[in-house]
Amino acid sequence: MNVISVENLSFRYRRASDYALRDVSFDLRKGEFLGITGPSGSGKSTLCLALNGIIPNSIKGEFQGHVRVRDLNGNEFDTRETPVSRLSTVVGLVLQNPDSQLFNMTVEDEVAFGLENLGLDPNEIERRVRWALETSGLRGLENEFPPNLSGGQKQRLAIAAVFAMRPAVLVLDEPTSQLDPLGREEVLGLLSLLRREYGITVVLVEHHSDYILRHADRILVMNRGRIVLNGTPSEVAEEAGFLKKLGIKIPVSLDVSYELKKRGRLKKLSITPEDLLSELESSQD
Repeated sequence: MNVISVENLSFRYRRASDYALRDVSFDLRKGEFLGITGPSGSGKSTLCLALNGIIPNSIKGEFQGHVRVRDLNGNEFDTRETPVSRLSTVVGLVLQNPDSQLFNMTVEDEVAFGLENLGLDPNEIERRVRWALETSGLRGLENEFPPNLSGGQKQRLAIAAVFAMRPAVLVLDEPTSQLDPLGREEVLGLLSLLRREYGITVVLVEHHSDYILRHADRILVMNRGRIVLNGTPSEVAEEAGFLKKLGIKIPVSLDVSYELKKRGRLKKLSITPEDLLSELESSQD
């Protein structure tokens, strides 16, 4: 079952001379991990805002096409006709900067805020808050003031506050772009846990392609508002030269194998260091 269907989506911001999105179409299957990458200004963030209805309901502009989403019960919603408050329980969005999403006085209050606005029973709220904090590794920090957390902890809190509402899809717009290596590993580790333990459908936007090439089921590559590649990680990796021309940072192992393949030293491109070592050993046999 598709949980998101995007059909011929184009969007131009008010007073903008050019379209941010141009004729974008794709489907997202339940349980799928979709990676999205592309250079700055390619439309990645605009697409994220369109997936949960912030575009066109809150951010106005010239909108063409359709975005349809389905909740966990199979109910379908057209984003043009459904309030963002309802869509946020179907497609949860986590932004680049967690400070833009955190505004409560304690960690516990932050996770509970969205649940309270859904009008859930207090016992259910308490249970979900406890589960979300445990899953995100934030137990023991319930009474902490969010601005005092580390960058990785803030982003994990933003994710916890969203997935506590149990959306059908979790969309993350470059959630590690402002984090140090430790914070990046904390956040990516949480996403791996959510995928492995709970089968959550994930859309992850990353300018650096290493994580999505290793873990995504499928990758969209965007440029100038269009989808220019749509395929499995191995299929996208075969276009390493094209990715480099777009300015997308690719894994070192893929870059090395790409250069060696150009020189006739390797027959196959490698995404991981382990695969590259295996290919190098095979080439010497």
